Amino acid sequence: MRVLFAGTPEVALPALHALLTSSEHEVVGVLTRADARQGRGRALRPSPVAARAREAGLEVRTPATLRDEEVQAWVRGLRADVAVVVAYGRIVPPALLDVPGHGWLNLHFSLLPAWRGAAPVQHALIAGDDVTGACVFRLEEGLDTGDVYARLTETIRPTDTAGELLTRLAQAGAPLVLTVLAALEAGAVVPEPQDDSLATSAPALSPEDGVIAWDEPAVAIERRIRGVTPSPGARTWLGATSLRLGPVEVVAGGTDLAPGQLRVSKHEVLVGTGGGGIRLGRVAPAGRSWMDAEAWARGARPAQGARLGARPEEG
Repeated sequence: MRVLFAGTPEVALPALHALLTSSEHEVVGVLTRADARQGRGRALRPSPVAARAREAGLEVRTPATLRDEEVQAWVRGLRADVAVVVAYGRIVPPALLDVPGHGWLNLHFSLLPAWRGAAPVQHALIAGDDVTGACVFRLEEGLDTGDVYARLTETIRPTDTAGELLTRLAQAGAPLVLTVLAALEAGAVVPEPQDDSLATSAPALSPEDGVIAWDEPAVAIERRIRGVTPSPGARTWLGATSLRLGPVEVVAGGTDLAPGQLRVSKHEVLVGTGGGGIRLGRVAPAGRSWMDAEAWARGARPAQGARLGARPEEG
């Protein structure tokens, strides 16, 4: 089949790679986000999908919107049989939903109708789910509401971060896409309607979602930190100094520390919470690289009884 591919970040690469190397389908065009400024030099860099597609000699378009008439004419002119979408980051307008003939198939990283939205893996971790998965479904006008063509399940490991879990799901989801395309070509797809009454929402996360509220239980804090790692990242403040946090460990048996209160020893840094305590792992003070929490504490020398907390009020 002639395939239009739409995707942007690293997690879209396994599906694109599978189409290019493990299938007889022809990728006739690629949609992705425009080059973005990255790194300390703020140089313009192509998205991972754009770089891979250009390396393969594919035609790449980076429109700001798919409502543009020129882009829509380009999509129609490709005469693709199907479009495959993986973390593209743009809305497909109604005028294009039935172009190509088999529609737009989205590889979504949850067990729909659970966690509809832009950040399904992050929300699954924050909520403490034990199992997640991936689905290939057909796009329609509703947000992640279309019929599901195939799904797989994946156990969430106790130490999974969002980045690690997304990587596993992207790798497992690539062959799932090829399976659905083969079934479509054979006319053997069996659509599975979603039960909207079971839907949960997974909106995109903002930096504020990574700010730690130390009056929450230790387990909830530990899950949140894993859920926002690596992006948007977990953070807190010691006085006026911001501190990024890597994954932490819940202290067995808890502590007698107040929420946010630090206890520093030679071999560990403990923090009190609203229920139990946590042991800090790696931290990164503002403008500095990641380091073990003990090394940070030796340099920062927080006062006895010092507390981590929210961002100081500006003014």
